[in-house]
Amino acid sequence: MKRRIGVVTVARSDYGIYLPILRKIQQDPELELVLIAGGMHLSPEFGLTVNTLEADGFHPAAKVEMLLSSDSPEGVAKSLGVGVIGFSQAFAQLKPDLLLLLGDRFEMMAAAVAALPFKIPMAHIHGGESTEGLIDEAIRHSITKMSHIHFASTEGHAARIRQMGEEPWRVTVSGAPGLDNLQKMALLTPDTLQRRHGFDLSQPPLLVTYHPVTLDYENTEYQVTELLAALKACALPLIFTFPNADTSGRKIIEMIQSFIKGNSLARVAVNLGTEVYFSLMAQAAAMVGNSSSGIVEAASFKLPVVNIGDRQRGRFHAGNVIDCGYPRAQILAAIRTAVSKEFRETLRDLVNPYGDGRAAERIVAGLKSISLDNLLLFKRFHQISEA
Repeated sequence: MKRRIGVVTVARSDYGIYLPILRKIQQDPELELVLIAGGMHLSPEFGLTVNTLEADGFHPAAKVEMLLSSDSPEGVAKSLGVGVIGFSQAFAQLKPDLLLLLGDRFEMMAAAVAALPFKIPMAHIHGGESTEGLIDEAIRHSITKMSHIHFASTEGHAARIRQMGEEPWRVTVSGAPGLDNLQKMALLTPDTLQRRHGFDLSQPPLLVTYHPVTLDYENTEYQVTELLAALKACALPLIFTFPNADTSGRKIIEMIQSFIKGNSLARVAVNLGTEVYFSLMAQAAAMVGNSSSGIVEAASFKLPVVNIGDRQRGRFHAGNVIDCGYPRAQILAAIRTAVSKEFRETLRDLVNPYGDGRAAERIVAGLKSISLDNLLLFKRFHQISEA
């Protein structure tokens, strides 16, 4: 019998990372892909990206509606509760043999909580990482403790997972699967991006993604005001992407949309998709914001990144990342450094610390080979001896 691998995807961000894994599962004669889509994928406000999944040949076995039309703390908490109900119904019907989860979203947390009573073994990707400005920090580590096998992006992150009491045999350093896309995906040329999507790349733009800092959401308006003032002052073409459905995310969308109305150099995209997003990374002058893609994938493009504030604080990154605070003067100074020829020159020999682009191969091999027995299901706390 084929091993049924349940994969939970809740947003465009995790889907792009999953993509090479999904293709390998789909192509493997010993595995059956059981895709479960929820969260932002089912929201027209965030681009109804479930259509992208289906256009790519992935047809969800279940769709979990869970997002309320609210980004208040109460709205997010209620959405999490609705998600637990929805995922529990999906698991009762689909009965996957093994469940694959990625990252740190509250929607992903709902899936992990729902899976526990069913005794479904869970495999977790991108555990052991740190984003100190977010509720995602607690969510990621919680999913690690609920999971039974772990695929870490670096040895440093694997060490953290072991430090949390996970037995070493459960932990594999796979690398970041998002980098696998770069091995096979043909990037679009500037002419193609112009013809198909209307992006004028005659002058390299800044690619801007700013997500809410969920442990400091009360200051979102100030943070975005400072960012937009710095972007206006730099007078470069701008391509904004939408933030996630986090606390105060809609405030960011509202402020960006207001900004672009008075700025002929600025555009906003609800959902670019992995191919277009990576193609723009290859053409951009720099990335600006606080997206994990600036930490993980951008180094492979030798792309300068201005990383603002606390959202990604604690995450390992390469030398292409320039950290700065929230004040507009700091952001503007960092942008000017990032787009300078001198800084670009320092990135010529940059190596991405997040792997070699073969993560999907290692992850799928692990999903196939792990024994689904009580040794896997009954976890023991691994004590690390103190020096």
